[in-house]
Amino acid sequence: MTTAFVIDNETVLCRYTAKGWWPVQVPVLAIENDTVTKDQAAESSSKLYQVGRVELLASLAASHWETGELQELNTDPESIDGNDVPATIAITYDYAQTHGIAIPHLTEDSHKSTVLQTPLAGAEKIDFITYRQLITQLPAALSTQLSQAIQLLRWQADTQFCSRCSASVTVAKFGERAMVCPVCRLRQYPRVQPCVITAITRPNPQTGEMQILLAHHHRYGQPSTHLQYGLIAGFVEVGESLEHAVVREVAEEVGICLTDIRYVSSQPWPFPSNLMLGFRASYTSGQIVIQEDELSHADFFDISNLPKIPFKGSIAYDLIAQIAHEQGIIL
Repeated sequence: MTTAFVIDNETVLCRYTAKGWWPVQVPVLAIENDTVTKDQAAESSSKLYQVGRVELLASLAASHWETGELQELNTDPESIDGNDVPATIAITYDYAQTHGIAIPHLTEDSHKSTVLQTPLAGAEKIDFITYRQLITQLPAALSTQLSQAIQLLRWQADTQFCSRCSASVTVAKFGERAMVCPVCRLRQYPRVQPCVITAITRPNPQTGEMQILLAHHHRYGQPSTHLQYGLIAGFVEVGESLEHAVVREVAEEVGICLTDIRYVSSQPWPFPSNLMLGFRASYTSGQIVIQEDELSHADFFDISNLPKIPFKGSIAYDLIAQIAHEQGIIL
């Protein structure tokens, strides 16, 4: 049985289970209302890639996931059809309604939650939950698969016309993930925007305790008594290396100089379609001068006395947690 995640913009259809909120997997036919023959093989790929429905990459399938995460995924006690294999398709809520795909009824007070609310004991709850909230509790492999789904469905919706001549595009044959213009033959592929995010450290000049540079971005909301701080991040520009992007973004946003720049890890991030590339670096010189249109405050904080930081599951949290762990501190 083929199953699909149901996506509505940046929210995911979920059921509240013993594990907390967990993505629902709805049964779908391989190709709705069609029996595929050899004569229809050329059309089958376009059916699979019609707007509002995408296949998820095999590289994110269960056989490629780490054993520990696979075991966790396969113990969902409330799988909708008893099949524990993670979904290989993602569809939009509108697509499900248009094609008559049955999905569980939403709870009456469903409101596409921004907070992971716990329903009353004994009450089933089905709701659309934001990806930002789910990522804090789902296994990394599953949250990455949902990130891929959100990005591909958005790409489909935004790529229905040729960016060169404005003609309506069609789906590439043979399962290639691309949109092709029948007039000028331009091929448009999903775009990934590389972004660098950097954890900058130094010893406290007075005590020697390790510190990390954190900044309050305007996007975190208006100043309050509980400011959230994050790391310095920004998009990679045309023609520059990742390391140069780190140096430039840090210089632009806080005006300091770095050394020992090194890559740590990456994370796909569907806001809107980014690949976050995590780095660490050491402070060498300069006074902090913030870029006021981006930041409201920035400073070095002792690892033992951090302000509110990004949520667990984000690469920013992972970079900060790695440094804290090296200092014997568990966040």
